[in-house]
Order: sequence, then C-alpha cells, then structure tokens
Amino acid sequence: MCLAIPALVTDLSDDGMAVVSLGGVTKTISVALLDEVSAGDYVLVHVGYALHKVSEEEAQRTLALMAEGGLLDSELAEIGEAAS
Repeated sequence: MCLAIPALVTDLSDDGMAVVSLGGVTKTISVALLDEVSAGDYVLVHVGYALHKVSEEEAQRTLALMAEGGLLDSELAEIGEAAS
C-alpha cells in the first residue's frame, strides 16, 4: 500500500529538495510541486514528492488516524526500507 503521509520538513536545499522526518525516519524528497515551503512546515508526502502543505494540527490528526487504523507502522516500515 502506498499512502500519502504527513512529514515535518527539517532542511531545505536550493535544488528543490528537502529532508523530512516521518515518524523517526529521515528521507530526502522533492518539494518542486510546492510554491513555498520552509523548515518546520508539515507537508503531505507521496512517493517522494511533497504534494501540499498541511497544518501541524492536520498532520497530527492524520497520523493519529493512520495509527488507529493500523496503517502507520506499515507505511513507515516501507518508507524506512526505501530510505536505507
């Protein structure tokens, strides 16, 4: 399964790439689809691309719903395997 998942932007580079934190997993993604993004923003990530910004509240609510539905651990494991 491949769901979009909220992630915290921790670092940006000038080439349209960013480092995000997803539940303890660090991954480099593209933010080229977004007009503006800053470190500290939450973005919705799908297959290595940030699709849009979300508020911290929306990110936490989405992560909680995914965890409650049993989806979060499998998604993070899949992302962690791809990132290593």
